Amino acid sequence: MIKIIEVKTKKDLLHFIKFPFKLYKNDPNWVAPLISEQKKFLDPKFNPYFEHSVAQYFLAFKDNKIVGRISAQTNEMHNKTHEDKVGFFGFFECIDDQKVADALFEAARNWLFAKGKDILRGPANFSVNDDCGLLIDAFDSSPVLLMTYNPKYYINLFENYGLKKAMDLLAYYVPVKQPPERLARLARKIENRGNFTIRALPSKNKKKLRADIETIYHIYEEAWEKNWGYVPCTAKEFDQLVDRLLPIVRPEFIYIAEIDGKAVGLSVTLPDYNFVLKKMKGRMFPFGWLKFLLNVNKIPTLRVTIMGVLDEYKGRGIDVVFYCKSFETAVNHKNPYKHAEFSWILESNTMMNKIAKTLTAEVYKTYRMYDKPI
Repeated sequence: MIKIIEVKTKKDLLHFIKFPFKLYKNDPNWVAPLISEQKKFLDPKFNPYFEHSVAQYFLAFKDNKIVGRISAQTNEMHNKTHEDKVGFFGFFECIDDQKVADALFEAARNWLFAKGKDILRGPANFSVNDDCGLLIDAFDSSPVLLMTYNPKYYINLFENYGLKKAMDLLAYYVPVKQPPERLARLARKIENRGNFTIRALPSKNKKKLRADIETIYHIYEEAWEKNWGYVPCTAKEFDQLVDRLLPIVRPEFIYIAEIDGKAVGLSVTLPDYNFVLKKMKGRMFPFGWLKFLLNVNKIPTLRVTIMGVLDEYKGRGIDVVFYCKSFETAVNHKNPYKHAEFSWILESNTMMNKIAKTLTAEVYKTYRMYDKPI
């Protein structure tokens, strides 16, 4: 018999957080999140997401053992932006049992129906500004920083329940090497004639760094507002994201394009700290911090998380210059990187997909967002 319970106590929440550690115990590609970070992220006292939306976590039991989990959450920022009644689910983990999966999905669906929602969409932890999408191919490697991972059988669990594709999110792979000479020449030509300048973030001036982060926030909000599923971050949500990423940001990999002093484009590339997290197994103590220090300079992969230009300045080749500068920096870095992932890019984003292919990148992983009418 399958039993679904709502997570109500700290003990329940700890079970919710730790269930994946059992599920993926023998999976060499899974990357354990830091338990301490998960506790904060899921706690309404610490996560500003809960200032505008609500969530409920569920656990599935079978034969008195935990066999699955799911969250159901509203996203009022999404509903306000898109003028819809979409409700979301996330944090889905489950044994290979369709009945357990169906029970979890039904729990999320029923909770969202009671909140007045008419579409069940996911997975999203909690929104598209966080980890989202179900991996539907390339199950033979670990995810990079802030990307998801799941077993192949999840596809059947989702689709047998009746969830249908809403949108695919594409991840591109490219080896880190000097940009092709033709692209390098083109980038120099574009920069010389383009009437714009590109600069990296300052590495030591924290006051200036914080000011640039505010600039990044405004560019992100404006450049992505027309994208499918776009959800604006509140100022507090963005600050939380900055606080999470600031310790691992490498300023030399973050570029801002400016025209007459106005910021018009942004490129953010991050080292793949999942390489280190994988060795820490979810814990900073007692020896996680030591594994972090020993491996932080061995990270082989970069993730290009954001590359965008304001609409009125697109078509000037700013993206090409971003790419060339990022890869020249990566090749000449004191700890040279070997691989890079561009992720994620909406399958409907024709321009960015074209640019990625122009830069010799190839799609190597696909993540899918699903919908089902409530």
